[in-house]
Amino acid sequence: MEHWLTKRALLTPEQTALELADGQRLSFRVLRERALSFAEHLARLDIKQQVAILSHNSVDMVVALWACTYLQTPVVFLNTKLTNAEWKKQCEDAHVSTIITSELLRKQAESLPVVVVTFAMVKELSALPGTVKETMKEEAICSMMFTSGTTGRAKAVQHSYGNHWASAIASVLNLGLTTDDKWLACLPLFHIGGLSILFKSVIYGMPVYLLERFDEEQVHQAIMHQRVTMISVVALTCARLLERLGDEQYPETFRCMLLGGGSAPEPLLKKAEQKQVPVIQTYGMTETSSQVVTLHETEALRKLGSAGKPLFSASLQIRDGHKALPAKQVGEIAVQGPMITPGYYQADASNQAVFHDGWFYTGDLGFLDEEGFLFVVDRRSDLIISGGENVYPAEIEAVLLAFAGVVEAGVTGRTDAKWGKVPVAYVVVSDPAITENALQAHCEQQLATFKVPKQIFFRKHLPRNATKKLQRYKLQ
Repeated sequence: MEHWLTKRALLTPEQTALELADGQRLSFRVLRERALSFAEHLARLDIKQQVAILSHNSVDMVVALWACTYLQTPVVFLNTKLTNAEWKKQCEDAHVSTIITSELLRKQAESLPVVVVTFAMVKELSALPGTVKETMKEEAICSMMFTSGTTGRAKAVQHSYGNHWASAIASVLNLGLTTDDKWLACLPLFHIGGLSILFKSVIYGMPVYLLERFDEEQVHQAIMHQRVTMISVVALTCARLLERLGDEQYPETFRCMLLGGGSAPEPLLKKAEQKQVPVIQTYGMTETSSQVVTLHETEALRKLGSAGKPLFSASLQIRDGHKALPAKQVGEIAVQGPMITPGYYQADASNQAVFHDGWFYTGDLGFLDEEGFLFVVDRRSDLIISGGENVYPAEIEAVLLAFAGVVEAGVTGRTDAKWGKVPVAYVVVSDPAITENALQAHCEQQLATFKVPKQIFFRKHLPRNATKKLQRYKLQ
C-alpha cells in the first residue's frame, strides 16, 4: 500500500497535522518533508535491527517515528519512567541496536550497551538519498511495546501496519469523524493509547494537539479555547479535569473523553454526567492495538461498570478453555480481529499460551450480559492499575527476592485516593536486620517509581495453597 503520510500529504497538504501549546503548527506536507529528511540522515547509521525511541512527547519524536516507517525499520518504544536496568533488558529482548533519544535523556541512555544518538545528532549526519521507501506492507512490523505478563518478565508486543490501520478504522466507525475534529494527545506516545492517536491523525487527516505530558491546566485551556474535540484519558486524569472544570462548561465543540486504563468508578461517571461531559469507556490493551471494546456515553450510567461492545471488525467471546460461555457466566475474555497483535517478539511459549484457534486469550476475566455488553471482573487477576499504569506483582516480587535475606515476597494493590491503587509488599526474611527502608531503596534502583511498594510488611509466612503457590488475593 502507499505510505500513509505520503498519501495524506498529497490529499490535504496544508491541513494541520500537529499543533503545540506554544502555537506552533506543522502541516502534513511539512511533517512528511521532515520525516523524509530525518530518514535520509538516519539511514547513514545503517541500522540492521530494531531501533528504539526513548523520549517524552515531542515533535522530534513524531518525526522520528514516521522517518523509521519510511525506512521500514520497526520502532521499539521505551517507557521513560523505567530504570536503566529495565531499559537494558528490553533492548536485549527486542534486539535493539540503536536508541534515538532527546538531549534530556541522553546521559541515562548512554549507560546502555547500544549506539545512542539524539534527535539533533541524527540531523547532523550526512544524508543518504535514495534510501526511503514510499510503500508499506500490511503484514510488516511497524512498532513494538513492552508489556509485563504474570511471570513478571516484560514481553515485546509486535504491531503490524495492518494492526494500526484496523484499529484506526474500527475506532472511526464507532466514534465517527467531523471536519472539525482535533484529538488532544497527552498520554505518553510510548503507550499504545498515545501512539494510536498519531496513526489516526494521518489516516483521518485530523490535527493532533500534542502536549509533552498531562497537565490539567493546559488540557483545560486547550478544550476551552483551542477547539479540541476529543481527548484520551484514564480515570485519574478524567477526575482531575472534572475538578478543574468546576462550575464551567466545556464548549459545544468538545465531543468526548475516551477513557481507558481500567474501569471508571460510579461517582466519576455521575459527576461527568452532572457536568455534561461525555465520557466513553473502553477496554483494550497493548496487544489489541488500543481499544477493542467501547461503551458509548449514552449507555454509561445504564450499563454502569460495563466496558461496552466490541468494535465493528472485532469479535469477543467469554471462554472456559476452548468452550464459549453463555451470558452471565464468568470466564476468560478472548478477542479476535485484524487489530490483534501477530504475537510477542521471539516468545514462542508465550504466544502458544495466549493464541488458540485464531483467538487471543487476554488473561482477563469477565462476562457478557444478555445484550452483549462486556463486564470485566478482573484485569489479569493480579494486575494493579496505578494512575493508568499497569503494575504486575510478580515483577516486583522478583526484585524483592533478589535482595539477600528475603525468603518470600508477595505484592498486592492497596486502594489509594490519588492513584486508584498502589502496590504494597509482604515479605518473609531470614535476616532480622533487614529494614523497610533498605528494601525500598533496593526497589528504587531496579524499578520505575510507580512500581516501588508504598509499604512493606514483614510476616512469618505468606498464604499459599496446597501446591505452595502464592495466594495473592489473601494478601488483600
